[in-house]
Amino acid sequence: MCGIAGLFHYGSPAFTGVGGPSRLGNIEVMVGGRRVGEATADPDDLRSLIRMSEVMLSRGPDSAGLWQDESGAALFAQRRLAIIETSDRGFQPMVHDGGRLVVNFNGEIYNYRALKAELEAKGRRFASNSDTEVLLHLYDVEGPDMVERLRGMFAFALWDRDRRAMLLARDPFGIKPLYVADDGKTLRFASQVKALIAGGGVDTAPQPAAEVGFLLWGSVPEPFTLHRGIRALPAGHMRLWKMDEAPVSRRYHAIAKVLAEAEAGPAAPTGAARVEFLRERIVDTMRHHVVADVPVGVFLSGGLDSSLVAEFATPENAQPLRTVTLGFDAYRGGALDETPIAEATARAHGAEHQTVWVNRAEFAAARDHLLRAMDQPTIDGTNVYFVSKATASTGLKVALSGIGGDEVFAGYPSFRQIPKMVGLTSPFAALGRGFRVVSEPILRHFTSPKYAGLFEYGSSYGGAYLLRRGLFMPWELPDLLDGDIVRQGLADLRTETTLASAIEGVRSPNARVAALELSFYMRNQLLRDADWAGMAHSLEIRTPFVDADFFRTLAPLIAAPAPVTKAELPALLSPSVARSLAGRGKRGFVVPVRDWLGVPSRAGAKLRGWRAWALDVIDTFRGGAYPAPTAG
Repeated sequence: MCGIAGLFHYGSPAFTGVGGPSRLGNIEVMVGGRRVGEATADPDDLRSLIRMSEVMLSRGPDSAGLWQDESGAALFAQRRLAIIETSDRGFQPMVHDGGRLVVNFNGEIYNYRALKAELEAKGRRFASNSDTEVLLHLYDVEGPDMVERLRGMFAFALWDRDRRAMLLARDPFGIKPLYVADDGKTLRFASQVKALIAGGGVDTAPQPAAEVGFLLWGSVPEPFTLHRGIRALPAGHMRLWKMDEAPVSRRYHAIAKVLAEAEAGPAAPTGAARVEFLRERIVDTMRHHVVADVPVGVFLSGGLDSSLVAEFATPENAQPLRTVTLGFDAYRGGALDETPIAEATARAHGAEHQTVWVNRAEFAAARDHLLRAMDQPTIDGTNVYFVSKATASTGLKVALSGIGGDEVFAGYPSFRQIPKMVGLTSPFAALGRGFRVVSEPILRHFTSPKYAGLFEYGSSYGGAYLLRRGLFMPWELPDLLDGDIVRQGLADLRTETTLASAIEGVRSPNARVAALELSFYMRNQLLRDADWAGMAHSLEIRTPFVDADFFRTLAPLIAAPAPVTKAELPALLSPSVARSLAGRGKRGFVVPVRDWLGVPSRAGAKLRGWRAWALDVIDTFRGGAYPAPTAG
């Protein structure tokens, strides 16, 4: 797990090393394939890369490296959090064959040992036990398509000197971030938006689609960022830049495609075979996700997903499992207190457990750092921020999370509500906008304004999903933003088209909702929050239920006429743990955000909870640019 950054002058003549040597303090430098103490690239490029690296210190406090191609056309910067091959042999950026290939890698490749054995059988020789080195050899053998062989979470840049090309790739679900700024001559990339801004040379003008998208969803929808010149490399994509050529993109993984193929494939197992199939799939993904050269812990709440993670991670660890639970003083001893059940689960597995309590004062003290760490605005992530802080304080560098369990095991109310909404409202779709215009001024005084859009949006899966997950609805935005920003933002977002494309070819109601949840809420909010919140404390968060192989093999059950649900999972737990969880409905991990972090005073009494918090967050990112809201 690391922070990566770099640049590639692909639309300019190759540099020959201008400006003379530049000394870089404690950052180790490689020129071509040689490790040296000084660099000879353009001093402005070096300063830019160093600024980007410094912004990402918490992503990789173990070492810092800088590499430049001998021509000066390509440069990498790296901040490393050493998890696999913790020795200097895992140092990055990693060079192969004297600088012919160089990789700048963030993430973990869980099947690297199997891939390494396969490559060794073909005559390849390795100098380390690093998954990073496997990337280099695999690319050398198979080219860019090797990305489809990787099982893990990753974002990387790979320089191919012979082709004068830079390959960027991101994992299938977008667990690891990668942002790019490309002006047609120079590519800049980094693990954080703020790193690119710190490096300079990017267009930071406001991006209407991001501002509108944040207020619609509570997070900025991919690929947009708040800045016009910075975009995310989409999940499941690779993009190749070659000297003096336009970049070429390819999508190598699509959630809807996997589900559609599962619908057309063999029937899912049933009965006892189904239970055993689930067990085998979870064992397999857990076995891969504990691969590390440092201890791996577990975020343990009182819910089913994290209990499953602890259940199946325990036998994969030679030492007692280390688990951490976050408790809030405001909930201590009450119905929202997760700690007693989590502690009972930990005892059942003989885990070394720690409960860390957080109070109002600690929240208040951390508020500014939390908002700075966000990188992009989000209404959530506070729980992950504090449990990551607590976990890192125990000395752990890696923790497993239950993120993704609700998406693949139909744990959200949306799996029931959205198909029902579509079925009930479809006959009345013609009422649409007319009903909303007439009813919204009345309904806003009694309930959520979303209900006014029931017939306008509720008759399609994408529209119903927006009603279910949306923070503000499109018609509310002119009360919060300038009208031109709203019009441009909505036009660029193409929300309904984008939602429809996420379920293209998928017929099963359950699979459609799964595709929507995986593609939007999980990707743009849960996974992004896990990255920034964990990395703020130099903690790697792994997600066993968010895994391309796990998803592909589970897809027939997600798309089956009788799809897999959370109700089937307690049978996989130890009896004592299953009993302690019995009767608990879906509650999520509740954080007293409004009471402890506060709401913007200008929001007045008409805005509540997450909607008020969203305006406070966006004000922080935009310097108070939003007018006082006029709608509730």
